[in-house]
Amino acid sequence: MTSFSANLGFLWADRSLPAAIRAARANGFDAVECHWPYETPVLDVKAALEETGFKMLGLNTRRGDVSKGENGLAALPEREDEARAAIDEAIDYANRTDTAAIHVMAGKASGPKAQATFLKNLDYAVTRTSRTILIEPLNRHDAPGYFLKNTTQARDIITKLAAPNLKLMFDCYHVARNEGDVLFRLQDLLPIVGHIQIASVPDRRAPDHGELHYPTVFSKIADLGWKKPIGAEYKPVSATEEGLDWMNSHLC
Repeated sequence: MTSFSANLGFLWADRSLPAAIRAARANGFDAVECHWPYETPVLDVKAALEETGFKMLGLNTRRGDVSKGENGLAALPEREDEARAAIDEAIDYANRTDTAAIHVMAGKASGPKAQATFLKNLDYAVTRTSRTILIEPLNRHDAPGYFLKNTTQARDIITKLAAPNLKLMFDCYHVARNEGDVLFRLQDLLPIVGHIQIASVPDRRAPDHGELHYPTVFSKIADLGWKKPIGAEYKPVSATEEGLDWMNSHLC
């Protein structure tokens, strides 16, 4: 039976993080994950996780100055101090909430200096914690200029660093929009995948329509032996609980 994690960056985003955790439990999810929890007191998140019996599967490092369009810091040359402060902050929050994985956001950059900077900061991250460090290629439509552009680039980085806790965030939505051939890529990359996320393509809504046939995707994931919850990281059209038929109607 396929299990799912509610990504609370998008689902129940109109509620506080503790309230969203409780809503995810009430609506049949099996785990939760989030984007940037740092404004929420750790003890409030811990209390909600303990009450629901949930595991927090992942959180992101800060994006930087969002007002200037920044979308991560780890690949930005000459911003190493800020990037490492963001990594330290994420590790601390993950330790205190027992969050399984940390997505280190690369940011908008390109070229050899950005590559070297990203590798250095990832090496810093994987040696600072035994928790899983995730990297995620973002598609060019939603995140133009983002450093990590495709799964080939991500695999090269993971291979180069050869750290057992550095893994790929395989977001079916981003892979489909950037590269296509999602099922083949998922099977090919499975040994380095740390987490899987889903959303419809191309509108990033619930995974019950669009170009990517999710019943086939879920069947493939099960055939590959994946046992962890799959992250539902999509943007609801209306109230989150009104759009969960995809999960409750045995689509999966």
